Amino acid sequence: MSTVPALLSLLDVEHPIIQAPMAGTSTPELAAAVSNSGGLGSLGVGASSVDQARAAIRATKALTARPFNVNLFCHRRATADASREAAWLEYLAPRFAEFGVEPPSALAEIYQTFVGNDAMLAMLLAERPAVVSFHFGLPEVGWIRQLRQAGIVLLACATNSAEAVECMRAGVDAIVAQGVEAGGHRGVFSPELGDDGIGTLALVRMLVRQGGLPVIAAGGIMDGAGIAAALQLGAAGAQLGTAFVLCPESSASAAYREQMKSDRAHHTRITATISGRPARGLPNRMYEMDGAPALPDYPIVYDAGKALHAAASAKGNHEFAAYWAGQGAPMARELPAATLMSRLVEELRAS
Repeated sequence: MSTVPALLSLLDVEHPIIQAPMAGTSTPELAAAVSNSGGLGSLGVGASSVDQARAAIRATKALTARPFNVNLFCHRRATADASREAAWLEYLAPRFAEFGVEPPSALAEIYQTFVGNDAMLAMLLAERPAVVSFHFGLPEVGWIRQLRQAGIVLLACATNSAEAVECMRAGVDAIVAQGVEAGGHRGVFSPELGDDGIGTLALVRMLVRQGGLPVIAAGGIMDGAGIAAALQLGAAGAQLGTAFVLCPESSASAAYREQMKSDRAHHTRITATISGRPARGLPNRMYEMDGAPALPDYPIVYDAGKALHAAASAKGNHEFAAYWAGQGAPMARELPAATLMSRLVEELRAS
């Protein structure tokens, strides 16, 4: 029996379409446009402070009365390692020198994890967004209980069966099955143990057969036919991120948009050298780090990457940016989000 109606009821949406959170690219305008079109818009606040996250939630509430999702990063806190960080900066020094600047003297943990972040939890309990989702892992079970008691629907990302079991036992309401085709950061709980690299179709079938919770397919889905295929395999809904990057409501830069329409969209790759965790995007010079030393922890690596991108872009060079994109990137459409949603629904109904 189809689980689509149950997910639509759970999320209080009309269509089984979720706009992926895409921290750094999603905006209140994009999330609201998707939600107002009957899908579930999302905000990625994993890179935001508590005040920034609160402001984004309130800005979205001002644009829509419909439910939307707020996504948080649940990675382990970084362990500072001065020798690894110094070695990484030394390795990057020649690249900084190309643009006439020195690398930073030190690196910082620029993003805070939601795990143990009491102030972020308190803000969420006060603001009560309709949906909250987790990436890179899970917060403590007691926090999940508090969020659910506040009436918030909870989603969690899993890249394999074991992670899905953890999500189910923790008490979330639905699982986002992230295939290896997906753009942006892999949601692997413990990257040091490796990544099974399971594709979306296989992962959806595995988790559907495993049973227990509704499954939301994510990775490589760009149109209504892709959504229909995921539903045919037993998914209750589909999450699309790369499909929305070219929407005018996204915060993608002009250079990002140009790269999305270039040949590089056909050759996405996964690298950890940008942030410290594996992530899929459009290949550029950040993907060409042969002989690199051991990376510092995520997100300390990202501090160096952002500094290098800033130095390069100040000289008109955009070869060191993070242009996250999934394997379906060549199929991205440059449409307003509401128009894209209408197309997706039409295509889904015709499939």
